[in-house]
Amino acid sequence: MSACVPTRTSDSSHTRRVHPPHSPPPPRRRRFQVAGADVSASVAVFLIALPLSLGIALATGAPLQAGLVAAAVGGIVAGRLGGSPLQVSGPAAGLTVVTADLIHRYGWRTTCAITVLAGLAQLGLGCLRVARSALAVSPAIVHGMLAGIGVTIAVAQLHIVLGGSPQSSVLDNVRALPAQLAALHPAAVAVSALTLVLLLLWPRLPGRAGRLLRTLPAALVAVAVATATAALADLTQPRVELPSWRSHALAGLPDGPVLGLLTSVLTITLVCSVQSLLGAVAVDKLIASRPGQSPRVGRSDLDRELLGQGSANIVSGALGGLPVAGVAVRSTANVRSGAVSRNSTMLHGVLVVVAALLMVPVLEFIPLASLAALVMAVGIQMVSLHHIRTVTRHREVPVYAVTTLGVVLLGVLEGVALGIAVAVAVSLHRLARTRITHDEREGVHHLHVRGQLTFLAVPRLSRALHLVPHGSPVVVELDGSFMDHAAYETLQDWQKTHTAQGGSVELTGRSPGSGVKVAEPTAVEATDSDPVTGDPRAGCRCRPWTPWRNHQCEVPPSAPPSSPSSSPVDRTDGKPEERPSAGEAGGRPEGPTTSDAGEEADGSEETTTPTSEEPAAPGRATGSKPTASGTTPGRPADSRPTTPDGSAESEPATPNGSIASEPATPARSAGSEPSAHQLVRGINAFHRNTAPLVRGELARLAREGQQPSHLFLTCADSRLVTSMITSSGPGDLFVVRNVGNLVPPPGEESGDDSVAAAIEYAVDVLKVRSITVCGHSGCGAMQALLASEPGAAQTPLKRWLRLGLPSLERMADSDRPWVRLAGRAPADAVEQLGLINVVQQLDHLRGHESVARALRAGALELHGMYFHVGEAQAYLLAEGDKSDGEVFDHVGVMDVSV
Repeated sequence: MSACVPTRTSDSSHTRRVHPPHSPPPPRRRRFQVAGADVSASVAVFLIALPLSLGIALATGAPLQAGLVAAAVGGIVAGRLGGSPLQVSGPAAGLTVVTADLIHRYGWRTTCAITVLAGLAQLGLGCLRVARSALAVSPAIVHGMLAGIGVTIAVAQLHIVLGGSPQSSVLDNVRALPAQLAALHPAAVAVSALTLVLLLLWPRLPGRAGRLLRTLPAALVAVAVATATAALADLTQPRVELPSWRSHALAGLPDGPVLGLLTSVLTITLVCSVQSLLGAVAVDKLIASRPGQSPRVGRSDLDRELLGQGSANIVSGALGGLPVAGVAVRSTANVRSGAVSRNSTMLHGVLVVVAALLMVPVLEFIPLASLAALVMAVGIQMVSLHHIRTVTRHREVPVYAVTTLGVVLLGVLEGVALGIAVAVAVSLHRLARTRITHDEREGVHHLHVRGQLTFLAVPRLSRALHLVPHGSPVVVELDGSFMDHAAYETLQDWQKTHTAQGGSVELTGRSPGSGVKVAEPTAVEATDSDPVTGDPRAGCRCRPWTPWRNHQCEVPPSAPPSSPSSSPVDRTDGKPEERPSAGEAGGRPEGPTTSDAGEEADGSEETTTPTSEEPAAPGRATGSKPTASGTTPGRPADSRPTTPDGSAESEPATPNGSIASEPATPARSAGSEPSAHQLVRGINAFHRNTAPLVRGELARLAREGQQPSHLFLTCADSRLVTSMITSSGPGDLFVVRNVGNLVPPPGEESGDDSVAAAIEYAVDVLKVRSITVCGHSGCGAMQALLASEPGAAQTPLKRWLRLGLPSLERMADSDRPWVRLAGRAPADAVEQLGLINVVQQLDHLRGHESVARALRAGALELHGMYFHVGEAQAYLLAEGDKSDGEVFDHVGVMDVSV
């Protein structure tokens, strides 16, 4: 979205404050300041963390104080040293199964020592700066691991909910369920049921009163109500027991087999690190999606986050606490409560310390069945339906299922190892899998190759190629991003043989630099057109509209000079374009690849604009594109002077910068493809290549509605592809286009309220935060304004262009500040008027009531932009000192923060 970010001027560096002599020193800034939002957020997180920490400690079989120790250390140590300011760390449900197994196998003191060693391992990983590598793990494996842990937790806690005790493994717990159901404890079941009902219904309380009550966390309300009910009803059941802190067990020396201890350290390190790093990334997304003008919070430093988590685990293990990791529930509550710094996380840890020291008598009233029901609900929530739908959509169900079953039946480390093995096998299968289909339509044989072409697919490819009759026209579509040497030689040899026997071959889907050439024209191709479609651009092997990155058609060497596509001409200076190959800078193979998937989704409605090599559309003169000889097809050559965009001075200019032609039927070369066919072919390419990549995002936008952050008002010129020059995608820009990027002043009787209506809708309804007015070089509207004659007949176009007269008057006013591009003066009067017009339309914008109101409230920014078509360079109107006039500065790579 670079178009809407104000440029950085050269003098934008931080200035040092100079202390004036002979004056008292300025007061020292307070180094520790706590915002009110951090205080309220810390209280909300504390109310969630307190019951969850006790419940997780209960589920692991550790001393209940260990949960409070881990919560306090995670809040204070990880909150202060970690790299994710708003992530809240503490005892996590994802570590419950691992910790319970360690306690059962080695005892509590050795488990604390393993936690310390895992913290040291995390410190080492953080120093090696490998945090980003942890994110390379497939999300299906991570979600499957969490789902398996959730199932294990839920099955184990179900026994406590029913009034019994859990077994050591999932299978043992499942086998013991019938006996447990036969010996129910009514008091435990009643307390657990009350807890679960409150957890389910509390977030769904309706009305204004419900909205007020929902500010209290459901977990706290459920445990508090269940505790009060049990106390008032005098139910006899096990309750929380917190021994004196004097008897709290600390870490001891590791005792056990070395290999088993190393495996345990590796497991704790893996689960803690992956969960914390993925949580930090998720917190960044939550912060970015917060509505309103919230204070800026820096992005997470993942290597520092590993260091912070390692330090917290060392301290927690040494003090007899549970392992520490980032916790999604608490982090989400912290962000949604409006926290603005790491102070909220640290304060929550301080509150846990206060509660552990002063609230022990109150905590001992809590029934264990209520805590077990709370943890069981958390375990059930870890089996996320959203994650299941996601892995199903990406065809990674086998990875997810194997990981989940492995964690449930074998353990966390074994389940993750199985998931990685299945993920590798699935990836290899997808790389090696190639689908080859062959069909015949209207005498033309079509071979469609889907997937990567490797030596494994050569036998099937050779068999399909030899089914094609000799001398027939063939279209081979390669729908993949990789072809190895064996497949290349097979296809190349068959191509040469087939063309030598009188056939023709058209290859699509590969880039011009791929090395696979289209055959020379044969007797079947009597003209330079394609034998199937009649397209004079038979050598064009690029797809009709893949995401733009040097998307240009390769012209066959045999194309005659008279072909419109045989001499590509630059649109601004009339010189032939340089066409870099796919191997040069800017070139790339066409078709979606893994690295391009994000860019495939960046298209919007403007991306169906025809390229400069396409035939003219009906109703537009083909003379708007001169050939190499300086003449235009269908028009005699003349020697009249031309403007910089190639249009004759003596003829009126149309708004798109082309020459206004006589109302005759436009000349078209013989056999050229109708524009309707071009459009259909482009739509088919979209459905085949781009739609699968953007369908999920468009479905989300269809459900949630549009929420653009920018209104982009620009000219209707076909050379301005807004999504391309701003790197935007669906839902990013609310675009308004008209001839000359004009904004009617408020109250202007122009006979057209569409622009004012769009502005009002964008500001008042969509709540956009920025409006950009974008002009461009070679604008036909500016040329028409300069060439306009008073008293001429009023056509709809001329009535509309009257809105640009204030720009002409501003240009003629010598008292007005000069408007120019950074580093040079305007090239000509058209460019000068185009720059002034942007500034003038910004003034018109400020006069609209909705815009003025949003500007006064500080909820809106206005930006001016100028796009030079020939240079492919954007300029932004600089803010600040206007003493040297209005300046449009370059937008470079370093001008926009990533």
